[in-house]
Amino acid sequence: MPETARSIARRPENRYGNRPTMKDVAARAGVGLKTVSRVVNGEPGVTPDTERRVQEAIDALGFRRNDSARVLRKGRTASIGLVLEDLADPFYGPLSRAVEEVSRAHGSLLINGSSAEDPDREQELALALCARRVDGLVIIPAGDDHRYLEPEIRAGVATVFVDRPAGRIDADVVLSDSFGGARDGVAHLIAHGHRRIGFIGDMPRIHTAAERLRGYRAAMEDAGIPVEDTWMSLGVTDPERVRRAAEEMLSGPAPVTAVFAGNNRVTVTVVRVLAAQARRVALVGFDDFELADLLQPGITVISQDPAGMGRTAAERLFQQLDGSLLAPERIELPTRLIARGSGELPPED
Repeated sequence: MPETARSIARRPENRYGNRPTMKDVAARAGVGLKTVSRVVNGEPGVTPDTERRVQEAIDALGFRRNDSARVLRKGRTASIGLVLEDLADPFYGPLSRAVEEVSRAHGSLLINGSSAEDPDREQELALALCARRVDGLVIIPAGDDHRYLEPEIRAGVATVFVDRPAGRIDADVVLSDSFGGARDGVAHLIAHGHRRIGFIGDMPRIHTAAERLRGYRAAMEDAGIPVEDTWMSLGVTDPERVRRAAEEMLSGPAPVTAVFAGNNRVTVTVVRVLAAQARRVALVGFDDFELADLLQPGITVISQDPAGMGRTAAERLFQQLDGSLLAPERIELPTRLIARGSGELPPED
């Protein structure tokens, strides 16, 4: 026999995906399926010797109980879906962890995925999770029309939105006070003598970006400061786009003396731009970020509570599943200003 043929003949059967079943356990232990089921589920009626043989067969085969089939018979899959905007965004780390901790406390597994700020991808992911019979969904929405979820919600899928409200349906939502936080941050810059204040935010169709722009405008209006169009820039948070926007605001005969950054990704890029400036420019960012307190000066921020948002949303979800909630609610968590130095710099001119 040629070497290749001998190698193929000796090659072990590929068993990937072929998990041992209770039937396999029963055959190895020399007992019936019902006996294996009793041992696996901790039910009485099995002698110690038989239980020992069944357990030895389970250990030898690496058998694991099919919890999915078991919970489906009870009408629940003990799993929750989480649809995030971007898994790499540090804002979503503590939010996701909080949802996971609440889910675990309720005996549920968390399955998450990223929409990449694409409404079509959000819908595809959410419906894929529903097809896998998750009990509920926590969604950071990318789109503004969530009527595609109405059949799922009617079928009993608990649904809570986070950070941004649902579009065109009534649903529970947990938000930060984006408007109030932005207004407080800009008012803080005004209180330190600034009048020419730039705003750089995310895409205007995003709820949080629109609310933070509204807060910026409200603070300027409260102080009687007319806003120039060139002081505002909304768009993708790509570093190159943000860098150009910041450099344009900081140039010309009457440049801005302070910048309010609409989220942590914008803030990081603005920090890099300001590091190359000959003059000192004040900065307040919406969202805290790692090492913000170690920069010189430290970065003044409007801090959210992403863990609190995730925890509140998940608890709300399980209240829905328990049948203890009636009408959908809008829950808004407060923000807080953390002064570290960058937002307290006075204008140089």
